[in-house]
Amino acid sequence: MKANVRFIIAACVLGLLMVGPFGLTALLLFLDSKDAEREAFAQFLLPRLPLGGFMTLIGFIGGVILLRSLFQQYVHALSRMAETLRLMLGANRNFRVAPEGPPEVCDLARAANDLARQRNELLDDVEAQIRVAKATVEEEKNRLAALMSELALGVVVCNLDGRILLYNSRARLQFKALAQGPTSMSGGALIGLGRSIFSILERGQITHSLENIQQRLRRGSAEPTANFITATRGGQLLRAQMAPVLGRAETTGEEGAANPIGAEPQVTGYVLTIENITRNFEREAERDQALQTLTDGNRAALGNIRAAVETLLDSPEMEAEIRERFMRVISDEASAMSSRLDATMNRFADSLKTRWPLEDVLAIDILSAAARRIEDKLKLPIKHEEEDASLWMRVDSFSLIQAITFLASRLQDHYEIRELRLRLAAEGKMVFVDLIWSGTTVSSETLYTWELEPMNVGNETSPLTLRDVVERHGGEIWYQREKAAHRAFFRIVLPAAATPDAPVADQAQHLHSDSRPEYYDFDLFAARDAEGANIDLDRKLSELAYSVFDTETTGLQPSQGDEIIQMGAVRIVNHRLLRQEIFDQLVDPRIPLKPEGIPIHGITEAMVAGQPQLDVVLPAFHEFCHETVLVAHNAAFDMRFFQLKEDSLGVKFTQPVLDTLLLSAVIHPNQESHKLELIAERLGINVIGRHTALGDAFVTGEVFLKMIPLLADMGIVTLRQALEAAQKTYFARIQY
Repeated sequence: MKANVRFIIAACVLGLLMVGPFGLTALLLFLDSKDAEREAFAQFLLPRLPLGGFMTLIGFIGGVILLRSLFQQYVHALSRMAETLRLMLGANRNFRVAPEGPPEVCDLARAANDLARQRNELLDDVEAQIRVAKATVEEEKNRLAALMSELALGVVVCNLDGRILLYNSRARLQFKALAQGPTSMSGGALIGLGRSIFSILERGQITHSLENIQQRLRRGSAEPTANFITATRGGQLLRAQMAPVLGRAETTGEEGAANPIGAEPQVTGYVLTIENITRNFEREAERDQALQTLTDGNRAALGNIRAAVETLLDSPEMEAEIRERFMRVISDEASAMSSRLDATMNRFADSLKTRWPLEDVLAIDILSAAARRIEDKLKLPIKHEEEDASLWMRVDSFSLIQAITFLASRLQDHYEIRELRLRLAAEGKMVFVDLIWSGTTVSSETLYTWELEPMNVGNETSPLTLRDVVERHGGEIWYQREKAAHRAFFRIVLPAAATPDAPVADQAQHLHSDSRPEYYDFDLFAARDAEGANIDLDRKLSELAYSVFDTETTGLQPSQGDEIIQMGAVRIVNHRLLRQEIFDQLVDPRIPLKPEGIPIHGITEAMVAGQPQLDVVLPAFHEFCHETVLVAHNAAFDMRFFQLKEDSLGVKFTQPVLDTLLLSAVIHPNQESHKLELIAERLGINVIGRHTALGDAFVTGEVFLKMIPLLADMGIVTLRQALEAAQKTYFARIQY
């Protein structure tokens, strides 16, 4: 029974105790007396009844006030103490009971705090021993994560349902680059723990390859792998190799006991190594087109030349005018062939010259590595001029750094330069790497000689020449002078990368965890259809996947025209907050921002100008949240913005929504405030990045994870139970 109900009952009992004896006594005296005595009693009582009633009322009010004070000091104080003790036992063991109220309650609070300190000492000792025991396992996990992160190929591990259990950084970047539409633009990605690989790759192709592997296993194949080429929804071509993840299927003996001896290996999942071959395929097509163009265009020309030559050879006494005509035919056809060859080479030069294995690298990283190598090998000071940090090149980084170092060494040996400057620029599809020095100029003949020399620097030798490196990259090297500045420079012209493989760091990078990326969760091997197309309300809260989100808006009145200006979300899978799988996007609201709101959220007009509008961002967010339960703090506010856009944008969020504000009122009904900061403080969570959408989503996600075991202690285990309990709270009546 709630404390308020008990207080009302106690007040009623107090009233009965005060009024009941007097009324009962008067009634008995009245019934036992004679008529004359009754009349005298009535004449005596009636004049005094108002005063007596007033005195009784005053006494009743004083009793209620005293009773209320006692309830506040004992009942409510003890109820808050009980909630705090549950926090100490569960979510925040460093939380302490505040000694307040009468001396007896304060003594109880101090005794509880003493017990909590003793418990902490024991837990600290146990945790220290656990940390020592886990050190080796954690080191192996870090090695695995580091190894997977540095692999050049994308790697994805899935269970038999196609749910992703592991992926490395290369796979994340590859699939993000392949994402079509606003998802990749706004921070979302097609890949994520617990998501389905079939949302990226064709289901039929993967199923067929898996069946082939299982057949090879049954035949005893030593290498049961499958290779296939598939296309993404965006039309990109991927080359994939599938290898099985094998486990042992337990067999039972005659007595029904598990018998692993002789158990056959069973496929429990599969590993996909993925390479994007779209660019290679396009280059091969371009080479084929170049060959076809040369073949078709020159066949007729060669026929005409051959016929003219044969005619000239067969008719040595041909008239001069006719001979001149045949010679003109030969010249014209040869010129046409030369023109076609030049045009084809200019058009397909990049394709024809890039059979050498190249990779996309950040240009500024190449210059930094070359500068370190020059300073280390040659002791030559390096300075950097203007450098575009966003430029990507398609190069072999090792040979290019060798070439830059070789040029620096030749300048130092022959011209005794004392300082070298590096500059980075771009024009069209080409990137310029400039080596600049002051003073002595270099002749074209000298550069030509250096181009043909092996690139030997000190005791390091190389069979390659500078010209080999430049030509294999499909580039050029120029020598130019800046007469006004009395400087000269070598310019190495290289092909720019068409599609960078690394994303630009987003504005919320400082909020991300500095630890290794959590791109794996092998516990999902045992989770079959963990998310499912339809969310089961009777599933346990600990088994569901969640999208924890928050919005920043122009104001607090969605029904009166306020708009969303930022959306942020993070996923929870298998009871883990995946800080690498986020959605973070500013939104252009198309209305002016309110000045009073800018100091709160820190978003200015300039920041939202040119950003995608909600008709682009909201569908992308809807895709990010697919097959997950939505979680937010004061979710009714955010969901109202979504509901008002359903008709105009055609995006409807039908999945269940959990509100940490309501859940806090369920868990701690006696607390005075349920603000996000105070809830986080009670649960021992550090608040970082408040009043940014992604920062609030992180805090809300951590709060929600702490709430799940507290709800379980109250018997609220399933999603249905959590939704029903939340709707019974007072805050569920709030409307926007």
